[in-house]
Amino acid sequence: MIPPDLAERITAIHAASHRLVLAFAGAGSVGLAWLHAIAGSSRTVLEALDAYSTRSRIAITGAINAPAVSAETAQAMAIWAYRRAQALSDGEWPLLGVGLTAAIITDRERRGADQAFLAIHTATGIETGHLALARANQQRIDQEILISRWLIDEIARACGIPS
Repeated sequence: MIPPDLAERITAIHAASHRLVLAFAGAGSVGLAWLHAIAGSSRTVLEALDAYSTRSRIAITGAINAPAVSAETAQAMAIWAYRRAQALSDGEWPLLGVGLTAAIITDRERRGADQAFLAIHTATGIETGHLALARANQQRIDQEILISRWLIDEIARACGIPS
């Protein structure tokens, strides 16, 4: 079930004129599921790609010299997504290219912080954000939901929908 506050925000996103392509890796799949769970997603989401493997991520970002989970990678994903939105759009819609990359709790030994980077490319440029995550008293799904809420909030903001 989608929390009521999110359902309202997603309904507002779908009512906006924006069209988007979303490229994500590491987290964000719940956010995509939420977008699709509310009627109207076919107007909003042109395409979504879960670039989970290294080869998939490199195909999107090119061989940039940046960590997989970084502002640079999220920006490269957003640029790719914006260009893809331009190619897929069939009208004069405001377009969003959304790139999200994250490292969250896993079942193997991993160095580095649990964190996410989100970049949104619009006609006027790219905005990038960072979310640091705590591991204490959390499970993987908790982090996935937190990142997905952030994703929905940032897409809404990019669509001009107030908090």
